[in-house]
Amino acid sequence: MNKIIDSFKLALSSFTRNKARTSLAVLGVTIGIASIIIVFAAGEGIKGILSVQAESFGTHTVQAEIKVPSNKPGMAGEQQSATNLLRGAQITTMNEDDLEDILELPNIVNGYGLFFTKESVTYQGEILNSSIWASGSAFIEIDQAEVETGRFFTDAEDDSLAKVAVLGIDTKSKLFGDSDPIGRTIKIRDTRFTVIGVMEERGGMIGFNFDEMVYVPVKTLQKRIMGIDYYVNILAEVENMEIVDDTMEEMRIVMRDNHDIDAPEEIRESIWDTGKDDFRIISMVEAVEVFDDMYFTVTLMLLAIVAISSIVGGIGVMNVMYVIVNERTPEIGLRKAVGASYSDIMIQFLVESVLITSMGGAAGTLIGVMVAWGISYGAAQAGFTWAFAIPFVAFLTAFIFSVIFGIIFGMYPARKAARLDPIEALQHNK
Repeated sequence: MNKIIDSFKLALSSFTRNKARTSLAVLGVTIGIASIIIVFAAGEGIKGILSVQAESFGTHTVQAEIKVPSNKPGMAGEQQSATNLLRGAQITTMNEDDLEDILELPNIVNGYGLFFTKESVTYQGEILNSSIWASGSAFIEIDQAEVETGRFFTDAEDDSLAKVAVLGIDTKSKLFGDSDPIGRTIKIRDTRFTVIGVMEERGGMIGFNFDEMVYVPVKTLQKRIMGIDYYVNILAEVENMEIVDDTMEEMRIVMRDNHDIDAPEEIRESIWDTGKDDFRIISMVEAVEVFDDMYFTVTLMLLAIVAISSIVGGIGVMNVMYVIVNERTPEIGLRKAVGASYSDIMIQFLVESVLITSMGGAAGTLIGVMVAWGISYGAAQAGFTWAFAIPFVAFLTAFIFSVIFGIIFGMYPARKAARLDPIEALQHNK
């Protein structure tokens, strides 16, 4: 212990004499460690956004959504479907018959069909290109959204193709300012709608902002504006989540029968199907699990990139240590001449190396926390429910990286110093 304390004092003395060189070595490690903290914090923030938004639709829910059929099962088929949908492929087979049959399943207690699109919304010359959320009236019963003023539309209004609308809080502010919009008329495309309610502030998620929505009855949108009869999603509320897998299988069977799809003899217990289906069934619990898997994979990829930058910083530490060894060769020779052992010299320079990386680790952790807070603050200002959270594993990883890099990149310079011949070392630079 005394040897380590003495080595620590020698290291501080050396750093004090060469502040600029030490600072540059510390800077390289600081950047790498700060990146680690930021990656973990950003991952937690994104994970929180996705999980909260998935859970906001109700944890006791199952969703059927359109998918482009392919001959590729599993992930390959899912990727192909996503690509085709982005390219504009349309699936028009999910309709009211599917919803009605799903609602008849024993473990389903409620549900609604959903279609969303972008349309021009106008009021007294003010024009917005707004997101239209068209759903059944059960949306407000299943979802965790709340109406701030007025009311949501009813099932009867949906069936009668009533031209009524509920505004997201931001849409209301842009069109009406501080005035009361209830009872006033807006136009969606060329159709007049009466405003009957305003939703509470909810925030956004990746892809869209709930507060910028205009909510209308789905049948009204289908018949009066779009001229269609299909959905892009069906969301069903499950009574008993313990048998949700059986319920999802029943939904697949119903929809395959309705869509004339030959079902495989064995249905895989997975969110991925055989590739032939023009729909996918997923529970919100599974959606959260998928988000967790995505978060873990992306975090590993980012950490691999960060590790490369950290290695560059570590190489900088190693170069600095070689310079220190070269400058202090006579001192090393003198210490060995008076009895310092191989391990004494090794400990001395390893302590110096670890001290450099530890200072970089401490500075990097502090900077990483500050940047992570700044990101969360900026995201919150942009309307995202981005929580400032840094998991303990981030600090543990930063600490381990700091110590291990100090040992690894200080090992070779320390061995060089410890192996010096005392006589040659004393004659160095003479």
